[in-house]
Amino acid sequence: MSNLQFLWFVLVGVLFSGFFFLEGFDFGVGMAIKSLAQTREERDVVIHTIGPHWDANEVWLITAGGAMFASFPMWYASLFSGFYLILLLILVALIMRGVSFEFRSRMESDAGRNFWEWAAAIGSGCAAFLFGMMFTAMVKGMPINANGDMTAHFTDYVNLFSIVGGVAVTLLCYLHGLNFIRLKTTGTLRERALKWAKPLYWVLFAGEVVFAILLFFSTDFFVKKPISTLILVVVLVVLTCLATYGVYGNHEWLSFISSGLSLIDVVVLLFNGLFPRVMIANNAANSILIKNASNSPYTLHLMTVIALSVLPIMLVYFIWSYWVFYKRLAS
Repeated sequence: MSNLQFLWFVLVGVLFSGFFFLEGFDFGVGMAIKSLAQTREERDVVIHTIGPHWDANEVWLITAGGAMFASFPMWYASLFSGFYLILLLILVALIMRGVSFEFRSRMESDAGRNFWEWAAAIGSGCAAFLFGMMFTAMVKGMPINANGDMTAHFTDYVNLFSIVGGVAVTLLCYLHGLNFIRLKTTGTLRERALKWAKPLYWVLFAGEVVFAILLFFSTDFFVKKPISTLILVVVLVVLTCLATYGVYGNHEWLSFISSGLSLIDVVVLLFNGLFPRVMIANNAANSILIKNASNSPYTLHLMTVIALSVLPIMLVYFIWSYWVFYKRLAS
């Protein structure tokens, strides 16, 4: 494995980490539209908290997919063909959520607004759940042949481990969204988000225990990388403790940063377990390795130059956009 191959594996992980940190609270806020907000005015405020950011945050997912396609075409081909139906459902969920914000604002009737609010909430929840289910199913191991082709059945995608993974990611996103609402609003919404987050963190602790147990029995992470896997699981628990302390102590920034880092830790945990593979096969001999899945050295070199040129500009834009819209919204 070359240094460039390793670098691009890490960069793909960084892009997915950025996506889940930023889009994670978008998903959570989307789910809160019909669960946390109780009046039309409150739902307006909830939507406005992510109004300037949600579409830009999705760019991280597009960039991650593009980077995977350009740097590891075999990984891209195997993942996107093998998980085609799940990715199609994710796309439908993202489209539902995306168009719902525009269509809701143009509805004159309460029934029309209610329909598109439910579309935003369901689309956000389904996208978070399906992403969690897909990634946990992927690291569990899939039926892949020597050519990298996947011939999976329903239970390969939908099983206890993938369902728990989907629920865990959904709950993490929802809590991340509640913490973001606490940062961005004042009044009743802020207080209600704090009230809802308190019991949900205890549910999350229970979910993390179940997820860790299933991770031990369903993957080879603790066999191949016992120390790093254990450290990352402990870090996840510590971050959840910090977020819980931030909720009960009303430290909003601590809760928000900790919940976002928890999502990043999950991504790092999965990528750490994958390495040096990009796809895990039930038959270990058919697992797709980084060194075999990557593009040519020239392509990787050219992409590195482009990435180092564009990434700073993108980061400056994101920081500037959040600075411009940093003020709280009254509820």
